[in-house]
Amino acid sequence: MKFLAILPWLIVLAVFAKTLFLSFRSQSPEDYADTSPKVSLKTHLSGPILSEGVIYGPTGKVTNSFVAKMVGEWEGDTGTLSEEFTYSNGQRQNRKWFLKLGDDNTFTATADDIIGEARGVVSGATIKMEYQIVLPEASGGHSLSVTDWLYLTESGVIMNRSELRKFGFKVAELVATMRPASPPAN
Repeated sequence: MKFLAILPWLIVLAVFAKTLFLSFRSQSPEDYADTSPKVSLKTHLSGPILSEGVIYGPTGKVTNSFVAKMVGEWEGDTGTLSEEFTYSNGQRQNRKWFLKLGDDNTFTATADDIIGEARGVVSGATIKMEYQIVLPEASGGHSLSVTDWLYLTESGVIMNRSELRKFGFKVAELVATMRPASPPAN
């Protein structure tokens, strides 16, 4: 009988341990320090970029997909990444990131829908960025905690995986590709 009384606590502890040590959140930039090819924000987030992705809801089912045309521009250690999203539900969204390179492979970023500053680190073939985002009203207007991981592949494609959380619970996940796009023909 005593075991049955503590069983719910053991389950909570097991879920907590899995979340911390055996999941997406257990990664650290140091895990990828020696990976190749080496990613560079100035190189790999420059010029025209095409992104395609899917968004999963809290049940793991796809809730939306998108295509985004992006353009990265740099002057010294500051850059912008302009994004034009077209979603499968017909919604359109324009966003613009303002990036600032820091010391020790770190960077900060801001955007109109970001609370405060996003903080990021480049390590080997990866970029990790954490921030608070406010969703558009059409998507509920919620404030969510986001962890973005971007992984540079040998072919130059960036794989993006993001977790979005509310009160510590995962409410969405995004998986996308980002690849250099051909400039538009004149």
